[in-house]
Amino acid sequence: MSKNYSLTPWSLEDLFPTHDGPEIKAAFEDLEKMAQDFEAHREKLTPEMDFEDFVDVIKDLEDATLTAYQLGSYPGLWFAADTQSQEAQALQARVQQFLAKIQNLTLFFSLWWKELDVENAQRLMTRADGYRYWLEEMRHYKPHTLTEPEEKIINIKDVNGVHALVTLYDSITNRYVFKVEVDGEVKEMTRGQLMVLVRSSDPDLRAAAYQELYRVYGDDGPILGQMYQTLIRDWRAENVDLRSYASPISARNLVNDLPDEVVDTLLDVCEKNAGIFQDYFRLKAKWLGVEKLRRCDVYAPVAESDKEFDFDQAVKLTFEAFEAFDPRVAKLAKQVFEKNHIDSEVRKGKQGGAFCASIVPGHIPYVKVNYQGKADDVATLAHELGHAVHAMLAFGHNVFTFHSALPMAENASTFAEMLLVDRLLATENDPAVRRDILFRQVDDAYATIMRQIFFAMFEVTAHDMVAEGATVDQIAEAYYKNLEKQFGDSVELSEEFKWEWVSIPHFLHVPFYVYAYSFGQLLVFSLYKQYKEEGDGFKPRYIKVLEAGGSASPADICAEAGLDITQAEFWQGGFDVIKGMVEELEQIPVE
Repeated sequence: MSKNYSLTPWSLEDLFPTHDGPEIKAAFEDLEKMAQDFEAHREKLTPEMDFEDFVDVIKDLEDATLTAYQLGSYPGLWFAADTQSQEAQALQARVQQFLAKIQNLTLFFSLWWKELDVENAQRLMTRADGYRYWLEEMRHYKPHTLTEPEEKIINIKDVNGVHALVTLYDSITNRYVFKVEVDGEVKEMTRGQLMVLVRSSDPDLRAAAYQELYRVYGDDGPILGQMYQTLIRDWRAENVDLRSYASPISARNLVNDLPDEVVDTLLDVCEKNAGIFQDYFRLKAKWLGVEKLRRCDVYAPVAESDKEFDFDQAVKLTFEAFEAFDPRVAKLAKQVFEKNHIDSEVRKGKQGGAFCASIVPGHIPYVKVNYQGKADDVATLAHELGHAVHAMLAFGHNVFTFHSALPMAENASTFAEMLLVDRLLATENDPAVRRDILFRQVDDAYATIMRQIFFAMFEVTAHDMVAEGATVDQIAEAYYKNLEKQFGDSVELSEEFKWEWVSIPHFLHVPFYVYAYSFGQLLVFSLYKQYKEEGDGFKPRYIKVLEAGGSASPADICAEAGLDITQAEFWQGGFDVIKGMVEELEQIPVE
């Protein structure tokens, strides 16, 4: 008998049974002792040190890092599940403060390593199997590294500064209640529940949902905007003024191990191809029977299909899609459920959106979704499980090379969504539903590529504007101009969308994260094209890409798949795939 899957909260017992039990107390004590013992290595760190001593240092740091990641992840996951829990907030603050202290105690090793002469660094790296890329990457930060006392001060400052500010933003925005009239009844909703309405077939309901969303955020816009301004000032002060990065986005590019030129090329090619999506929105307007789309119509379904999928059906559809590609992928995804590491239900106080948290090698990742039965929710489930599979395929690496760089991290997740779409099309006979799926593919490509790139361009603008003393209202005006440039004359904008930027958590959580989505989606289009052309012969090569984790640069990992991310032609190839999808839709007679 096959297992039935139901909506559940996750269990964090595999990390710690309770938030105040002996296990978590022991973790605090053990990590502090490891950090203090690590101090004994300081005197061994000389240019001529033996390789065996060098490995001892790395192994001890690895043990401490494993414990730190486990301890650090627990309160964050607890807080995501219940942002209104004062105990979760208190533990998160305590852990962040404690980990900053631990980081300061072990900081001397990375500072020594960055300063080591090239000859001795090469001597030690050559034999450091499994750690070489991590060691090489560390040395890339040398031009941007400060003195040990300065680095310690920044670590402490971040805990009580930007980290506390982001937690405050989350606490405020995740308690918002949205009120919309549905079927003659005013209903109170979470943001996740509200966003289901933006894909409704009812145009008035779509408009009401967006108006309510940005009414609530707009009411707090001046406050949320000040939070963002403060974070931007902090980011520039540290990364540009103190660390001497060329620009605010350059700091993120180095974390992603991407040259500024590659990111500039990506943004440039995306901006030049905005017309593809503008043409698509004009086509969609014809299908919806309107002269021009409003911004609230961008995700409207083109067919009267409100088909819903219960959670059990969604899980099994996803597993079937994974199984058809490679049974090993499905087997790995099932472990998330077997370990009860998925939080799928909608609750007040639970953080909106979805994510996958990969903690350390060997520990099954945690997946958070807010499942409500729509086709988009099924795609989100497949997306996050794709992240989990990616992490589990990389379990063979150490903790320093396990996590993928952000641009590569969206690879398996987006690929998983495309596998699911293929599965849905193969099993769906209703022409209206099939048509909606095809249009949704381009909707999702817009949301993942063009929308995120214009987000990134807005971030560049906002960071520069704040440095010049811009007000919150001026930033809101700049965001509205960003929307006008993105949509051209293909979409009609309304005033409330000027507050969309204060509702984007990524801007505060991880500045300049968003272009990773575009990178990942365009990369997947190229890889998926190879899969369709090569079939089974493609699979081992793709699995190898995922198994790489964070053990090589994105450019080197892509090169293994025959892709050159430095060339504009590569990125254009992804847009050519999208253009083909739009042209295919144009051939369908408008009903």
